[in-house]
Amino acid sequence: MAAAPAPAAAAGLAAAPWGVPAMPGSRCPRPALPILRWLPRYSRAWLPLDLLAGLAVGLTTVPQALAYAELAGLPLQYGLYSSFMGCFVYCFLGTAKDVTLGPTAIMSLLVSSYAFHEPVYAVLLTFLSGCIQLAMGLLHLGFLLDFISCPVIKGFTSAASITISFNQIKNILGLQGIPRQFFLQVYETLRRIRETRAGDAVLGLTCLAVLTGLRAMKSHLPQAAPAEPLAVRISYLIVWISATARNALVVLFAGLVAYSFQVMGSQPFRLTGSIPQGLPAFRPPHFSLAVPNGTVPFQSMVEDMGVGLAVVPLMGLLETIAIAKAFASQSGYRIDPNQELLALGVANVLGSFVSSYPITGSFGRTAVNAQSGVCTPAGGLVTGALVLLSLAYLTSLFYYIPKAALAAVIISAVVPMFDAGIFRTLWRVKRLDLVPLCVTFLLCFWEVQYGIVAGVLVSGILLLYSIARPPIKVSEGAVLLVQLGSSLHFPAVEHLRDSVCSRALAASPPRSVILDCCHVSSIDYTVVVGLSELLQELRRHGLSLAFCGLKVCGTSATPPQPQGGCVLREQHQPNPTWAVGQNCSLSQGSVQSHPSFRELM
Repeated sequence: MAAAPAPAAAAGLAAAPWGVPAMPGSRCPRPALPILRWLPRYSRAWLPLDLLAGLAVGLTTVPQALAYAELAGLPLQYGLYSSFMGCFVYCFLGTAKDVTLGPTAIMSLLVSSYAFHEPVYAVLLTFLSGCIQLAMGLLHLGFLLDFISCPVIKGFTSAASITISFNQIKNILGLQGIPRQFFLQVYETLRRIRETRAGDAVLGLTCLAVLTGLRAMKSHLPQAAPAEPLAVRISYLIVWISATARNALVVLFAGLVAYSFQVMGSQPFRLTGSIPQGLPAFRPPHFSLAVPNGTVPFQSMVEDMGVGLAVVPLMGLLETIAIAKAFASQSGYRIDPNQELLALGVANVLGSFVSSYPITGSFGRTAVNAQSGVCTPAGGLVTGALVLLSLAYLTSLFYYIPKAALAAVIISAVVPMFDAGIFRTLWRVKRLDLVPLCVTFLLCFWEVQYGIVAGVLVSGILLLYSIARPPIKVSEGAVLLVQLGSSLHFPAVEHLRDSVCSRALAASPPRSVILDCCHVSSIDYTVVVGLSELLQELRRHGLSLAFCGLKVCGTSATPPQPQGGCVLREQHQPNPTWAVGQNCSLSQGSVQSHPSFRELM
């Protein structure tokens, strides 16, 4: 379904030419700081669009930040503490104009698992995650994210959607004392369903219905062309802003209702309560935790967080880069993945100095940013400033926000993450991919980290299996033609030997073998040893082994000479001679031998 057009488009304003490539042949180096790539050519016409986008994202950020802090099991002010530093840092270091950094539902769920509802753990986790992300960016290790397959991601996000949504049911129903573990949560919620508070349930379901309706209204909003009358365009803008800022409007409405009941002397809702006013102190995170019985040292805190020190930074990077790539492709510009790693790492490290919990790219707020017609990352400055103003002056008003309304905001944000169609798609495309999807999906209901780790392991096993069992096509004729479908690596050599010998010796009469290597671009030393043993075994039965379609190493016309090893080469004689040694590769030409190598005649 097509997204609603931005107000800029409706008003006939041109978008910024973001990501304009350098002219062919240009020798000017690109500035190291991404902001220097767009700031010198910043146009005055872009300013109102960036202001509008930043304001729209800010109105979405503030209520979501409060809701996500509740989901993370932290005091609500930590959601706001986590919502401004990423906006400022990404303006200077980010390479995508649309991306906004801040707390998300997925990251809040992970923080609730690894920070144990303790702010000191959450802030330290932010600092350590940022250091890991920063190191990965400096070492160009972003390729490690490629080992997390799409089925694993889909299984995780779909399970998280269900887990997070059900986690908020207790707030919709006004229940207290519900355990965090999913299965116990389901049991306790159903057991205590009769304790539902009518006020919270009615308000929560009403807020959820309004949010759903406004989301549907925005997705079906017809485009207002610049040629339309002014009244039509103004009406379109009002409806678009109402639908975009739906979270803020619903929370404001619920707060006014709760305040009205408070004035009348009764309160049927569970309220957010007091939130400390003022900006967070700028200080390094605590590397120990004071407890009644003593102090938890840094080493013990790291051990407590365990696998979270790998899961949190990796999932943060994955979310950010996936979102940046998606919106860059949609808008026709390119991003620098390693620079994105650096931006996220710096944002988390600096965020830990203002008591932030781990942040990442937010799909929902990034979509709002893009649909608002943002031209540059400068829109993040407006969003960050709005969060700071809320912390400085508005926290006293947050007292009256019902928890049921915040729960409705969270449920509305995470329900679209559930992708029911992925099961049908994988069944049609490749059914084996359903294995890591289902493993991740099911285990995430037990513990998130178990689901992700198990899914990655299963995906890795399937990948290794495809390497160990490459496709082999055997055609019988006067000789046995064996066609390899991919490169050969050491786990596959025994499978190849067994396949060739069983077919060659079982034929009547036994047949010699031609190995078609046209699809083989690389082999390793173990494969060379295995091929030599296969050649010897066939010759013991009076058969021969020939090779065709061998690749020439290097890019030049002259085959490279061996250095510290040998090049496996085919001799233009009826009986080929092969040399075997370390660091071998395949190419055609004359035999190159070395005293330390064993020749097979």
